[in-house]
Amino acid sequence: MAVNRVPVLKRCRSLGLDPVYLGIDKKSNRELKRSNRKVSEYGLQLREKQKAKFIYGVLEKPFRNYYKKADRMPGMTGQNLMVMLETRLDNVVFRLGLARTRKEARQIVDHKHVLVNGKCVNIPSYLIKAGDTIEIKEKCKGSQRYKDILEVTGGRLVPEWLEADHEALKGTVKELPTREAIDVPVNEVLIVELYSK
Repeated sequence: MAVNRVPVLKRCRSLGLDPVYLGIDKKSNRELKRSNRKVSEYGLQLREKQKAKFIYGVLEKPFRNYYKKADRMPGMTGQNLMVMLETRLDNVVFRLGLARTRKEARQIVDHKHVLVNGKCVNIPSYLIKAGDTIEIKEKCKGSQRYKDILEVTGGRLVPEWLEADHEALKGTVKELPTREAIDVPVNEVLIVELYSK
């Protein structure tokens, strides 16, 4: 499987992103030294696409497939795309506070620790629907790993479209998120413009 191995803070710097959106508390002390060149329209569109791919940990081919699927759905393509990325299983596990970062959430899903409606799902890109219940497997709940995770994520705000029960390590999807409920600094209109060329 292809993995992006670029150092996270370096990538955040180049995209002008705050590492907090990835669940990382570190800050980079270095400044981005870019001569004040004017960024072209294409450059701006590309940066927005790279931001979305980097935040959600999606590579180019699956991302393009998400775009095609969002384009076929009724409503605004950009908003559909953001809602689909937000309802990926690894992202929902991260949002519920069951993982410190999206990468860790992906690993937890990969290692078969997550049950969706009582069934084991180990596909990070699995799309969650309204009413789904996500929980950590019974045999994994007692492990030290989840105690450490809850210490870090205990104070994190859970979005209003989700309901989290940190004691039982589970959560429910009350409804699908709207674009307003997604706090990711990505301008999806530019992504749509880029792909519709």
